[in-house]
Amino acid sequence: MKKYLLAAAVSLSTMAPVAQADTILGLYIGAEGWQADSQGSFSNSGSMQEFNFEDETFTSYYAALEHPVPLVPNIKLKYTELELNGSALLSDGFTFGDETFKVDTTAMTAADLTHIDYVLYYEIFDNDLVSIDLGLSAKQFDGEITVAGDAQSSDAMETVTVEYSGFVPLAYARGEVGLPFTGLSVFAEGSMLALDDSSVHDYQVGVQWEFIDNMAVDVAVRAGYRSMLIELDDIDDISTDLDVSGPFAGIQVHF
Repeated sequence: MKKYLLAAAVSLSTMAPVAQADTILGLYIGAEGWQADSQGSFSNSGSMQEFNFEDETFTSYYAALEHPVPLVPNIKLKYTELELNGSALLSDGFTFGDETFKVDTTAMTAADLTHIDYVLYYEIFDNDLVSIDLGLSAKQFDGEITVAGDAQSSDAMETVTVEYSGFVPLAYARGEVGLPFTGLSVFAEGSMLALDDSSVHDYQVGVQWEFIDNMAVDVAVRAGYRSMLIELDDIDDISTDLDVSGPFAGIQVHF
């Protein structure tokens, strides 16, 4: 298992919260399953190659700590599993790593885009009915992409693995609206960047039902839709144009 280095996200000290801060510490822990349909292409210092990816179910876990200290942002960490497996019938030669794979042959791939989101945010507005969070985040990628197929350099099957790592800074926002006396709420959360030839967005919208609500702990189930677009331009010589979207469901515990 890869080890992710902890990193400080961009400072938000210039932003001032306008809502009343929580009077006590709040810890949120959640887990989700994401049934995703994936499509797109990638390259390694060459032409992009589109692959047919399998539909898969991924998992994600998150923890957020909210506090009453003025001017100091709240923090959230989110781990998202994203390992894409697919194949492509090569209509043109495809160069990946040090190998060029033959035309009219099938190439297989396993692309590990698993990552961690580091989020610093402020509660701009927060009451029993409406909450709004704004901040900045950074996605840390530390993975590898493997391609296997018939290489021009030999008559045998060749396998090439290219490792990559990097951070992508993003703007972050979250909003939630509750329905009084029901435990139900609707929410939207997302991070987005559009810079030069890179564009990344990761958002989810859904419904939450808090079925346990007391002084000790709150427990809620969540369901909705998540979409992730990853258009990276030359991160460690890796470029991607990937769209991963589908329904999700999960549980959240608030202490």
